[in-house]
Amino acid sequence: MPGPRLLAALCGALLCASGLLAFSGPCNPNPCYNDAECQVIKDEHRGDIFTQYICKCPHGYTGVHCEITCAMPLGMETGAISDSQISASSVYLGFMGLQRWAPELARLHRTGIVNAWTASNYDKNPWIQVNLVRKMWVTGVVTQGASRASNAEYLKTFKVAYSLNGRKFQFIQSAEGSGDKLFVGNTDNSGLKVNLFDFPLEVQYVRLVPITCHRGCTLRFELLGCELNGCAEPLGMKDNTIPDRQITASSIYRTWGLNAFSWYPFYARLDKQGKFNAWTAQTNDASEWLQVDLGTQRQVTGIITQGARDFGHIQYVAAYKVAYSNNSMNWTEYRDQGALDSKIFPGNLDNNSHKKNMFEMPFLARFVRVLPVAWHNRITLRVELLGC
Repeated sequence: MPGPRLLAALCGALLCASGLLAFSGPCNPNPCYNDAECQVIKDEHRGDIFTQYICKCPHGYTGVHCEITCAMPLGMETGAISDSQISASSVYLGFMGLQRWAPELARLHRTGIVNAWTASNYDKNPWIQVNLVRKMWVTGVVTQGASRASNAEYLKTFKVAYSLNGRKFQFIQSAEGSGDKLFVGNTDNSGLKVNLFDFPLEVQYVRLVPITCHRGCTLRFELLGCELNGCAEPLGMKDNTIPDRQITASSIYRTWGLNAFSWYPFYARLDKQGKFNAWTAQTNDASEWLQVDLGTQRQVTGIITQGARDFGHIQYVAAYKVAYSNNSMNWTEYRDQGALDSKIFPGNLDNNSHKKNMFEMPFLARFVRVLPVAWHNRITLRVELLGC
């Protein structure tokens, strides 16, 4: 019988390529998901933790076996990334200094006369940076230019740097090993350009560095990625997977006391549109609550909240607590690890932006309640729960 080396040579040259002969091993069958490439690791490269292979994930996936979809917008467009998390090396001041093209305006699809970030004309090394507040997987970026004084401006090429502490940054390197990777940007002021990274970055800070610009270095953008644990998918409020009957509340507000103008709890779906597009409590009282029945026990890792308008009046919940239960009778208020008191989460600052809060200690529960603590005008909520 031929030796193993001869069999391997024959397999590579003829038999295995045609599917006539195959050998079992750490990569056969392929343990990786989503068409990821399985690579066998030699003994001397295995490190302290024994593993026979690694999965090389395609764009938009992460996890040990590339099982986690990881190319979700991280919150530039929706406002889940707050203004205070966005900074830049400089700001362009236009129209006699009255127009401030500030970094917090660099949100994808932002509208208005002043609707993007522009670096100062005197800035020789411009950059714009996002602090994600916690470590996350970042897998790509979507860029967009803007129009300033009726002239299209955009980034033609740029680099991406990243950091864990906001002080020491390093650039994404080219796959060929030729140095810093140069990303291709936009070709006009309104189109979108998607760039996915070769490998996901586990980072807290992301910095975009313009290299060549058309007219001015003007930018709107979105970061793509996901939470580190991979368990942060929407649980069904926005897409109506959670039916109306499973969304209840302590009370319902009726504008002018009319039933036709009721702000029902099942309206409390993130980004719901219409004149009546949120839940509003009958009274402004800390005893009010909004409850979601997930149908079965789920791991809940975070929450996104949003306010709404009532005939032009901006309304939102500015701070709240979260409680959870498995029987809807016995409730536990969420606390961070080691904390003695229930956590009060920061809420919204306007009627439309998203405010995302992740739980330091995810919990298993079927029922989740939002307990308003502070509000603007009236207790008004649209919400999405995150988990798996």
